[in-house]
Amino acid sequence: MPMTITEKILAAHAGKESVRPGDLVQVDVDLALANDITAPLAIGVFQELGWKKVFDREKIAMVQDHFVPNKDIQSAQQVKLMRRFVQEQGIRHFFELGETGIEHVILPEKGLVCPGDLVIGADSHTCTYGALGAFSTGMGSTDLGAILATGSTWLKVPESIRLVYEGNLGPWVGGKDLILHTLGILGVAGAVYRSLEFTGEGVRHLSMAHRFTMANMAVEAGAKNGIFGADDITAGYMKDRSNRTGSFLRSDPDAAYVQEIHVALDTLEPQVAIPHSPDNARPISEIGSVRLDQVFLGSCTNGRLDDLREAAALLKGHRVASGIRFIVIPGSPAIYREALREGFIEVFLDAGAVIGPPCCGPCLGGHMGILAAGEKALSTSNRNFVGRMGHPESEVYLAGPAVAAASAIAGEIISPAEIGS
Repeated sequence: MPMTITEKILAAHAGKESVRPGDLVQVDVDLALANDITAPLAIGVFQELGWKKVFDREKIAMVQDHFVPNKDIQSAQQVKLMRRFVQEQGIRHFFELGETGIEHVILPEKGLVCPGDLVIGADSHTCTYGALGAFSTGMGSTDLGAILATGSTWLKVPESIRLVYEGNLGPWVGGKDLILHTLGILGVAGAVYRSLEFTGEGVRHLSMAHRFTMANMAVEAGAKNGIFGADDITAGYMKDRSNRTGSFLRSDPDAAYVQEIHVALDTLEPQVAIPHSPDNARPISEIGSVRLDQVFLGSCTNGRLDDLREAAALLKGHRVASGIRFIVIPGSPAIYREALREGFIEVFLDAGAVIGPPCCGPCLGGHMGILAAGEKALSTSNRNFVGRMGHPESEVYLAGPAVAAASAIAGEIISPAEIGS
């Protein structure tokens, strides 16, 4: 029976020869993930169920990344609870300050996810790992609490939408622009409980950073997961990261899709999602004059080294506009260290940016960048809902690193093409 990549992974983890959309399957989990917001809730469920021991201390990751360094007593208590549970259970993969970063950045970086894996996280952007050719999806903390005990869960096999990207990328256009444009086509409910499969010549040569960005935002269309076929670029990324090879899977040529959408790239401009939804994507030439109070470069969507490199290339020799707060947060200590080595951090500081420790921070209105009433921000994160980054009367615009850097220089949203050397 012909199957998509997603169907092949679910079949393998259910111990079946094949599955089809709509099937309910019990699957084994390769990695269970929680953060400092969701882990305490999951731990509570685990304990209420009366379980004494986690299913596998090597297959659980707990990451402090949302409210760290701890911003208040409550966040400190939550991390304390996580730490105690990790120590009691002997969980190996626990990331504290100094080695922690954004969960969806550091887990691939550490080689904890491989192609063909099945990953469940108590965080909606767990779909990020589809960039590696893994099936990964978010669930609630109650579900994760049961997974911590059993190592398995129930899933309905999703229908798949095949996205075919055709043509070549123009200047300053990358994964963020592709996914924002795609969200503009699909809408925030256009892929509810479906798998988004990213294919086509237009994305075949994309770096892993761009693939992570696209898979990360699959959930913004309501998708169960987003996925790329693992290839030579995946293999290059995985080299020396893990002692597991993983399964490099491709969809069968005659696999069934509920929908196939062709996306032309040759004329695609950098994209901006205007308030208050990620699917409000517009070409930057249609945005008009939008004065800004803050620009944020970071998050699990665009906090990787390639993102910092792209922004630094534009910022070098320039200053941030007067009145602009430009916040830069590397996604992990390793990215921070390499950005220091390559001189990007100095470029940001010279331009007038402030550098934060690796964490989610401003993305969810957590800390280190809360917006006041009436303020406007441009963010490289994944959501711009009402109140997402602070006051409900603030506004958030979403864009990629190049647009963020250019806009920080100008003090308003502009195209990177407008910045001179």
